[in-house]
Amino acid sequence: MKELRKVLVSKAQLESRVKELGAAISRDYEGKELVLIGILKGAAVFMADLMREITFPVAIDYMSVSSYGSSSTTSGVITIKQDINTDIRGKHVLLVEDLIDTGLTLQHLGQLFALREAASVSICTILSKPSRRLADIPIDYCGIEIPDEFVVGYGLDYAEQYRNLPEVWIVETEEQQ
Repeated sequence: MKELRKVLVSKAQLESRVKELGAAISRDYEGKELVLIGILKGAAVFMADLMREITFPVAIDYMSVSSYGSSSTTSGVITIKQDINTDIRGKHVLLVEDLIDTGLTLQHLGQLFALREAASVSICTILSKPSRRLADIPIDYCGIEIPDEFVVGYGLDYAEQYRNLPEVWIVETEEQQ
């Protein structure tokens, strides 16, 4: 187990931003066929909260994509471990992510879903680290920008631990000791 250093984003801040994001998505997609695609495992908590804030029926699906393994830094290699089961052809897709770091995973997925003939592909994240961005991707719905710290909680993990924390914490990693 690693030491939790401090709370970076409180439960109240997360709840407030999720409500705001849900309201914006509801306005922008009203009357359209929207599919939320959560990126497992990290986005599961955020996606559950987000979809409850959207004011019209939405379809959901999940996919498992990895670029980290059990490390705290990305390998740069994107592997689809579990694909979606939903036919997205002609539908509006909203990729739901817990944290956008380099942006490489979302860039890859955006291209993939465009090839699968989605009507549109947009990105929603609860956390963003713009200082780490390597891919120039549009983030259509951005929750909270955070500094370049390794964080856990609200679905984010360190070696599969801490996902259940209701806040976002900075955690001390081996590289910092």
